[in-house]
Amino acid sequence: MNLRIILATLCLSLCHLASTLPVEDNAKRDVFVPRILYPRAGVVWTVGHKHNITWDTSNAPVNISNGAMVILRKAERGLPLIMAKGFDLRKGRVEVKVPWVFPDSDYSIVLFGNSGNWSNNFTIQGTL
Repeated sequence: MNLRIILATLCLSLCHLASTLPVEDNAKRDVFVPRILYPRAGVVWTVGHKHNITWDTSNAPVNISNGAMVILRKAERGLPLIMAKGFDLRKGRVEVKVPWVFPDSDYSIVLFGNSGNWSNNFTIQGTL
């Protein structure tokens, strides 16, 4: 099966799950698509090190999801890897530990909450 189809199906499934979550106190939840600030293009991570993934919360609506998730994605191959989940999107950051992966320069972060948005590609280095 084509990797793009698998990734598209995963994204649609996660969006569907997020849309079926109960809304507290019947409050309307606004769509929030924050710009990922870090990692950015040119950044190099090392396997085993910790990093703070950060995003812009300056235009965050009052009612947003707390069911957030960060996924590490490798362009064109490999399945996505969940790095963090269940954190508050309003905080604008989440700390992650870089997993053991094959060194390459085409990794990106996908931030899910009310919507999914992607970082620029960055590099993960390490020893094999």
